[in-house]
Amino acid sequence: MLSARDILQEIHRDDRAFALFCSIAAKGESQGGWENARIAALVDDPELAPKVARHGADEDKHGRIFASMLRRRGLDPVDVPPEADYCMLLERQGIGLAHERLRRDERMTEADIVEYLVHSRVTEQRAAEDMRLLRRYLGDDPVIGRGIRMICDDEENHLAYCHEELLRLSGNGQDPAAIRGALEKTALAEIKVNRDVSLAVMDRMGAILGWSKARQLALKAGIHATYAYDRVWGTRRMVRLSPPKRRNAMGPRPGPQPMAA
Repeated sequence: MLSARDILQEIHRDDRAFALFCSIAAKGESQGGWENARIAALVDDPELAPKVARHGADEDKHGRIFASMLRRRGLDPVDVPPEADYCMLLERQGIGLAHERLRRDERMTEADIVEYLVHSRVTEQRAAEDMRLLRRYLGDDPVIGRGIRMICDDEENHLAYCHEELLRLSGNGQDPAAIRGALEKTALAEIKVNRDVSLAVMDRMGAILGWSKARQLALKAGIHATYAYDRVWGTRRMVRLSPPKRRNAMGPRPGPQPMAA
């Protein structure tokens, strides 16, 4: 079988495959947490900075959740293959703010903020879609389901906030055509990196799980087909901006409500 359900459940059942899966996810989330924390520290906008900081705190939390999934199975994290490091491969494509830039104590310019939000808009689309898939097929698992549902909800918040902030910038003097162009450039780079990472991960999973050559070829053909679709049509979902249903999703969390007298 080649369904997403069967593949995810097969990975979940096997300790070595599950360790690789969670290690890749944890590293990406933890890296995103560091990046957002650095950006929040360098942003002057008093409304945006706490939202970026909350974004970073969420990503750190997600990294801890994936790490805890390993611990609860008695597993140790494993090294992430360089060819499966989604975040670093995007940086090498010139997408997002480089780590060298983030390590400097220089305030964020408007161009930096646009670059950050464009990068986040595209990558959070991918993250939200991936987590919806995990929630559909593993969200009811008694051990990992709660963590998956929590991460999925956070990713929906992140995606909504990226839409909202880019629309706000478009309405406050930033050139909408320039933002659209940056989104298109980023989306084209992201779908290529996602294809390459997916192929690398499938190679590793196939070796761990003993997949037949025929099955591996079929899965790789599916990855290439998805990339071809994205090249022609799929990037539209990554570059479109629309007012989100979740308004102010990354604003202050509501405090405890007073009890009625």
